[in-house]
This record gives sequence, structure tokens and C-alpha cells, in this order.
Amino acid sequence: MNPNIESLYQLAKKPTRTIIGLMSGTSLDGLDVALCEISGASKNTTVSLKEFETIPYSDEVKTEIRKVFAKKTIDFQHLALLNEWIGILHANMIKDCLKKWGIPNSEIDLIASHGQTVMHLPKILHQLPRFTNATLQIGDGDHIAVHTGITTISDFRQKHVAAGGEGAPLAVYGDYFIFGSSEEHRIMLNLGGIGNFTFLPKDQNPEQVFVTDTGTGNTLIDAFIQLHFPELSFDKDAEIARKGKVNQTLLFALKDNSFFTEPFPKTTGPELFNLDYVHKAMRESKTEQLSVEDVVATLTRFSAETAAEAILDAISQSEYKNDDYLIYVSGGGAHNPLLMEYLKELVPYSFKNTDELGISGDAKEALLFAVLANETVAGGPTNFGSRKGIPSITMGKISFPN
Repeated sequence: MNPNIESLYQLAKKPTRTIIGLMSGTSLDGLDVALCEISGASKNTTVSLKEFETIPYSDEVKTEIRKVFAKKTIDFQHLALLNEWIGILHANMIKDCLKKWGIPNSEIDLIASHGQTVMHLPKILHQLPRFTNATLQIGDGDHIAVHTGITTISDFRQKHVAAGGEGAPLAVYGDYFIFGSSEEHRIMLNLGGIGNFTFLPKDQNPEQVFVTDTGTGNTLIDAFIQLHFPELSFDKDAEIARKGKVNQTLLFALKDNSFFTEPFPKTTGPELFNLDYVHKAMRESKTEQLSVEDVVATLTRFSAETAAEAILDAISQSEYKNDDYLIYVSGGGAHNPLLMEYLKELVPYSFKNTDELGISGDAKEALLFAVLANETVAGGPTNFGSRKGIPSITMGKISFPN
């Protein structure tokens, strides 16, 4: 037997596995590194977050990624080079974290790498009849494995697409295992660059679990801020949005897109929701004279309303529509006080932070990819039924360090 296969077999039998989960989202803020101890698998999974670090991307890294990020026309040579370069970059960031934490590589069983998304193309976006859903994450797993000396599981989204999904949202798999409750209906709302949520009914019936993107989370707010305030990455504490006023005409134009009328589940990304989208809405609504502050206020309201409407629509379609819900929020948008105020105004349920469930909201996505890697090695497919968008699969490609 190949010794690498033997090592996986022994790893699957361990009562507890130490896994590093990696996540870098569409906001391009940096790399989230979550050191997790995971016991069991599937519905018997328990996770302990031991360490967490967000390593910011330098301006150079952001510039290189943006040359290909969500663009139809790119320098293909640059994309090929970037795939390896990001993999090595992430490997070095992992080694820096381990050094800081005083943990040798030999104590890490697996790395779970999401990679850096550079293109996400569900069929509802590209609308090309010959082609299916597509998604592309770069940061090659073999390079991470070789440069860290740690077996790496990566490229999770491809299996989801191959099995008929759109490659997202994948949070449902980890959310169901980690956050399912027999005491309350939970909605796990993640407000990253793109907003998404998982509905977890308290009967814990996997065939009733629901997941979808809602539309833009922080991506339009961040992009507009960066355009007009190059020294800023985002609207800290909604300071700029609070100086403005929501413009209903622009808001209506922003919401006038077929994505919002597509049936659940659905996914999207900056390929649709980008600065061109904003400027087109401003032109069509004749609101190009608005102040930057008014536009940022309106974009914040746009994210809130589309997330709220998706949540309420999903609940109205469920067999639990008359019940109460608790909404647990994670992602960068959870730190935007105005966005959260709008959501609480629009949705008549209680909001909490995932920290109250023992998992940092900032670490949640990286941790969930560690859970997916644990399933690849020690778990198996969970039966989510035959509904569109949640195939019953395990995900990830395995890269050995030698």
C-alpha cells in the first residue's frame, strides 16, 4: 500500500484530528487561518477552535489578484503563474502562524484550503446553453502540501459543481454538523463579500435544510469605499454611510435584477455585483449626482434589504413558517452596525452572533472548511435528499507532501 494512503487510513481512525482551515473570500482582505481540533464526523462532529489568525493581504497581493479577479478578459499567463504563487504564499502564511503559535508541522494532520476565488459562474449568470455551472479557486493544493510538509485537501467547490450544484454556498455542510439544534430553528447568516444563509430546522431533518446566497454582502460597499477613499478598505463602523441618506430611487434600481427573482437556492458573486453594476444603476435611475455618503448609505440598505427579503421569503416557503427563529450572524458585515440595525428593523426575529455558540464569527468559514476536510477523511456523504443545490457528497482533492 502507498504509505500516503496508509497514513490517511490511520488518520481516519484517530479519535481527534488537528486540522488547519483556510479561507480567503471575495473581499480580498487576507487569509483566515483556523487551527481546529475535530473529533468524530458528520452529525457526531465536535470542533474546538484552538487558534485563529487573519493575515492581511499586502497591497501587492491584492493588486495581483485583481488583475484576474471576476474578469472575463485576462492575461492567461498571469493566471497560471498566480495559481502557484498564491499556493506558496498561503503555505508561508501557515508556517508563520505555526511558528507564532509554537506548534511544529508534525502536529498538524491536515490543511483544508478553500483557495482564492477568482471566478464564480453559475448558469443563471453566464446563460450559455452549452455550459454548466462553473467556479474557479486558485492557490494550488500541491504547492501548499509540499511547502508545508502537511497533507492538504483543497478545491472543494468542484465536486459540488460536478454533482449538480453551483459550487456554493458550501457552509451548509459544516453548519448542519456543528450548529444544528433540537431546541430552536436557526438561520446561520454569513455577511461576507456575498451574503448567504443556512436554515437549520430544529427537527434536524437534513431534507429540510436550506441554503442560498442572498446577494451582495460587503462587496459593493467595500468597492465603492475603495474607489473614493483609496486609503480605506471598508466603511469602518459605517461612519461614511451614517453621514448619508438612503436614496429610494437608486435602491429600487439596484434591486431591479433577475437574480432576486430566481428560485432558491442560487449563488452569485462580484462577477455580477461590482462597480459597473452600481454605476449602471446610478445612470438608469438618474442619481449620478448623489454624494458618496448617500450612495454608501444606499448600498448598505441594499445589502440589508436583499438579505432580509431572502430570509423572509425562505421562511414563508418552509413548513415551519409560523415558528420562531434565531438568526446567528458571522462575517465582516456583522461588524457593520448600520447594516445590522437595518436587518433588525426588517426581520422580526432575534439576532445573535455565532460567538454565542462558541465559534468566532470571524473564524467560522475557515473552521467550516476544516470540517469539510474532516468529512473527506473520516466521514461520508450526508443524505440531504434530492433537492437542487445540496448534493449528498464529500468534497475536496487530496495533495500529499511527497
